[in-house]
Amino acid sequence: MVDKSVGRTVFKIVNAILFIIYSAICLLPILHVLAVSLSSSNAARSGEVAIWPVEFTLKSYEYIMKNEKFWNALIVSFKRILFGVTMSMIITILAAYPLSKPPRDFRGRSYLIWIYVFTMFFSGGMIPSYMIVRYTGLIDTIWALVIPSSVSVFNVLLLVNFFRGIPRELEEAAFMDGAGHWRILWQIFVPMSLPAIATLTVFTVVNHWNSWFDGLIYMSNARNYPLQTYLQSIVVEANARILSRAEAERLKLISDKTVKSAQIFVAAIPVLLIYPFLQRYFIAGIVLGSVKE
Repeated sequence: MVDKSVGRTVFKIVNAILFIIYSAICLLPILHVLAVSLSSSNAARSGEVAIWPVEFTLKSYEYIMKNEKFWNALIVSFKRILFGVTMSMIITILAAYPLSKPPRDFRGRSYLIWIYVFTMFFSGGMIPSYMIVRYTGLIDTIWALVIPSSVSVFNVLLLVNFFRGIPRELEEAAFMDGAGHWRILWQIFVPMSLPAIATLTVFTVVNHWNSWFDGLIYMSNARNYPLQTYLQSIVVEANARILSRAEAERLKLISDKTVKSAQIFVAAIPVLLIYPFLQRYFIAGIVLGSVKE
């Protein structure tokens, strides 16, 4: 029976208003960056641009299309996502499966989980991490961006709880038919956990895409910067730069502010495109780990 009381109606209206306000708070900065990137250099410098372009122009986008450093950083980020997300999800699945077993099937499971949890709150710090990456020969390679962040304990624990919600009868029936743990994992647990895996995949993609600090400390050559590290470097760099004659001529038609805005907006497009395709998994992902044995 649908609740049509006055209190319920008021709650729905207030809830809708709050969500609209929250959505606007999230959307307005994106619209502002887009508007600045599509505005003339004079309008951007004078602060005339709000959420609508002033003196519409595509000169900033034409500039970044010819910017080799931007595209090189974009390729590095795509490589990072390809290798990093693949490695992270495989490790997460392989770690979560045995940890989801009851203590009678996996002795020492509780101690291992506490070790995982311990690493969520304590770490060696930045200097030991850098020394490990350096002395293993990973500096200035794509693997310096992939391997140190390949295991997310938070994601492992979430998937552990999701695996625990899968009926034990399915696993017992598979054992009776002669299946082993490897086959049970990939033919029963993984297909039944696609909503959870898809949600964790999105989290991992966003984490890799937005990371910039590791690129700054592990890459000594700017050509190896991922996109976010490159964007961070151009946003904080001094305006006084040594420019080539061709670049100086192009910058007469655009401003540093419009170019930065265009590059930031282009960098956000891949993540904005991923979310709609995986949106249907989010409902199941919201209750990720809520079912206990």
